[in-house]
Amino acid sequence: MTTILFWAALMCAVAYLPLTARSAGTVRTVLKTSSVALLTLIALIQSAPWLLILALALCALGDALLSRETDNTFMAGIGAFAAGHLAYIGLFLTYPASDPALIFDAPAIVWSLVILGIIMATLLAPRAGDLKGPVLAYIPIILGMGVTVLALPETGALRWALPAAIAFIASDLILATEKFLLPPDHLALKLTPYLVWPLYWGAQAGFLIAFS
Repeated sequence: MTTILFWAALMCAVAYLPLTARSAGTVRTVLKTSSVALLTLIALIQSAPWLLILALALCALGDALLSRETDNTFMAGIGAFAAGHLAYIGLFLTYPASDPALIFDAPAIVWSLVILGIIMATLLAPRAGDLKGPVLAYIPIILGMGVTVLALPETGALRWALPAAIAFIASDLILATEKFLLPPDHLALKLTPYLVWPLYWGAQAGFLIAFS
């Protein structure tokens, strides 16, 4: 059953990819939301940790909101994803195999994320307009997920957690660059939507594999 659901989620994700750069629409919203909602259902069926289920569900909600592409739904979507990241942070720190002391064994990654956060905050603050507050609040949350995932040992299925977190951060970084830093006619905008989606969905699938 879960194998069928996973393939269905993958098919939705693949079907959404060519629509990712198109205008908002019902089919686009359904495919985008279903691709992560089905992962949530798999986690529920497999009795995965409740924080994983919550994180996936919140991200599916964020997908539904962001797919409508208005300022109000964008802000609500940021809120849903921020809550999802907080759920992931809670999962990483409370999972039975978690050891927060492991975070200190990867200072290069930690400091890289800190520097990245400072750079992004500096670049985005003058360009985010009315969304400045939510955007700046979101940065430490997403990077906090990248730091706390280091508390997990890279053994067994858990080895998927770190690359999944990195992929998630990369997708958000590209999305922020696309929305706030690049001019509307920049050539890169023809490519960025097709980078964000595989990284993002791959991250969610990676977390599911790691914890269920």
